[in-house]
Amino acid sequence: MNHQRVTIEQIGEFDEIVDVRTPLEFAEDHIPGAINAPVLSNEERVIVGTMYKESPFEATRVGAALAAHNIARHLETTFADRPRNWRPLIYCWRGGKRSGSMTAMFNMIGWRARQLEGGYKAYRHTVIESLRTLPGEFRYIVLAGPTGSGKTRLLKALGVAGAQILDLEGLAAHRGSLLGALPTRSQPSQKSFDTALVQTLRTFDAAQPVFVEAESRRIGAITLPVALVEALHGAACVVVAVERDERVALLLEEYGHLLDDHAHLREQLMKLTPLHGRERIERWCRMLDEDCRAELSEVLIAEHYDPAYMRSTRRHYPKLAKSLHFTFQPMTGDVLHQARALLAQLQDMSHAGEPVDGAAEAPRAV
Repeated sequence: MNHQRVTIEQIGEFDEIVDVRTPLEFAEDHIPGAINAPVLSNEERVIVGTMYKESPFEATRVGAALAAHNIARHLETTFADRPRNWRPLIYCWRGGKRSGSMTAMFNMIGWRARQLEGGYKAYRHTVIESLRTLPGEFRYIVLAGPTGSGKTRLLKALGVAGAQILDLEGLAAHRGSLLGALPTRSQPSQKSFDTALVQTLRTFDAAQPVFVEAESRRIGAITLPVALVEALHGAACVVVAVERDERVALLLEEYGHLLDDHAHLREQLMKLTPLHGRERIERWCRMLDEDCRAELSEVLIAEHYDPAYMRSTRRHYPKLAKSLHFTFQPMTGDVLHQARALLAQLQDMSHAGEPVDGAAEAPRAV
């Protein structure tokens, strides 16, 4: 038995988690809270990997030299201030040579370092297993409503008011529609999203409902886990009802960056040709060229977003027809006050015994 190796269940026993994989591997995903101290750089790992195909011995020799140099640099910089009784947990991809070399060096110094058995691969396995079961442990209330109804604003206000919220679009860095890419953030990797989702779900109290927006299986390039999608499709819904002029104003505000970039928006609109036909797309593009922003937004609502919403929600959310309709003013009303009013209304319905699945024990507004 190797006493310098520990299992994933023992992560919480250590002072710090050190990921010794390359910066690219770390950026794709990592154990929450870990710091990156690469034993090999991105380029060095490619070099050693290429050499290994020709001569495993030569590749190992060169890799060891590079690792020794990089570990020495980390000792002089990253870990220069760590105390004598420091207990770090070290991991790489599979718990192999990279983490083993740093663990051995740290223990020679006198730190009580341990190596994670199975490395990141073992951690990733726990995430995948969690996504199969964890989403089903909670009761959800789904905020439904077409694009421009301010569901995200209402969701965030519900969080401020004391409710549990699951902001999937925030985790995915995407608004969900074809035009939903955020101007200032790229989407995370699928693995990174999965990790963030599991971390978020683990903060919830199963005795209280979780508010979430209605989503399709995909949010941009991110795919939601099957267990979560099934739980949402079977959940109680609140239909967010917003006047058309408010929806147009919200679209103009939230999608203004797209309207400023005519070439990019035209490219995105052209992708809808198979769905709408060339004639309709050309009409939309003329509005774009003439900078008719409000008119284009209203047309997109009427001819694209609302029909798409009706097709999707009717198919996937069977409880929608009997759901509570909540009138919302995302642009002209006090959003937090409205969120508290919704919580109070759900609470009153549960006290009266009205069948709002998942709304029982709704949190009180604070």
